[in-house]
Amino acid sequence: MAYQHTNSKGVTYYLYKSEVTLRGGKPQTIFFFAKTSNNPKGTPTDLPADREVRENPRNGFLTISKKK
Repeated sequence: MAYQHTNSKGVTYYLYKSEVTLRGGKPQTIFFFAKTSNNPKGTPTDLPADREVRENPRNGFLTISKKK
């Protein structure tokens, strides 16, 4: 089961990850939120232990950042 988070506006988002290749050829994992529980652009994932979810107070947009 993927990590899910409900923002302050009451909308539930699901966490996904995707492996991308940067211009220099270096592979990198990106994390993103989607409103649907099945998104073809990524695979559902749990929240990594070294990351935390932050919410923009103006629009409720969720982002992931490293813990300080």
